[in-house]
Amino acid sequence: MNVNKLSKRLQTVASYIGQDAVLADIGSDHAYLPAHLALRGRIRRGIAGEVAKGPYDSAVTTIRETGLDGKVEARLADGLEAIREEDGVDTISIAGMGGPLIASILEKRKNRLKGVRRLVLQPNIHAVAIRSWAMTNGWHITEEDIFEEDGKIYEVLVLERGTSVYDDSELRFGPILSKRQPPAFRKKWAHEAASLQKILEQMKVATPSAEREAKERELKRSLDQIMEVLANGEKSDRQ
Repeated sequence: MNVNKLSKRLQTVASYIGQDAVLADIGSDHAYLPAHLALRGRIRRGIAGEVAKGPYDSAVTTIRETGLDGKVEARLADGLEAIREEDGVDTISIAGMGGPLIASILEKRKNRLKGVRRLVLQPNIHAVAIRSWAMTNGWHITEEDIFEEDGKIYEVLVLERGTSVYDDSELRFGPILSKRQPPAFRKKWAHEAASLQKILEQMKVATPSAEREAKERELKRSLDQIMEVLANGEKSDRQ
């Protein structure tokens, strides 16, 4: 991967960055995403935020080597502290982290979200944490994507300002993805269901205890929820 050839994961994130956005890419690593978009005239200006010195230095190198000084700026800062009010940032991207970490980054410096209209977030795991954060902080999900790359399945969530109310199923599976159910969605949750079934089979031979029974009930509820969502998707396909 380089600034001219992004991974499928970052290409998908890039596709949800609006034309002429002022972008802050948090945890930017080599600054490939903002540099790629700047070279193609997709963004007016980009900020590549990094909390670690090594990735920050890599971002500085990318910006210098692509001649983007003045167009993209690397900043060594913790999360949203990379953003200043005078930047006029209207879009933030955070990719390649766990959902709980992304949610904590957004929560920690919510005051830095003033003026931001769109969040493009790519959690590696536990997207539910982002959906929960959105619902309680005045954001709603306008788009969700799911895809497979190199044997791993990733999700992308696009948030814009507005009220939202999601039930437990929508929080877990996604209000949009659970309706569309593309192949990667069905593959992910079928694999999760198989894993739960295997664990439940193994628990049958475990020594009975109140703790084991409580865990078994929890796993069965989780499995039933997955099977119900997948069955609804099959029903929609037949209609």
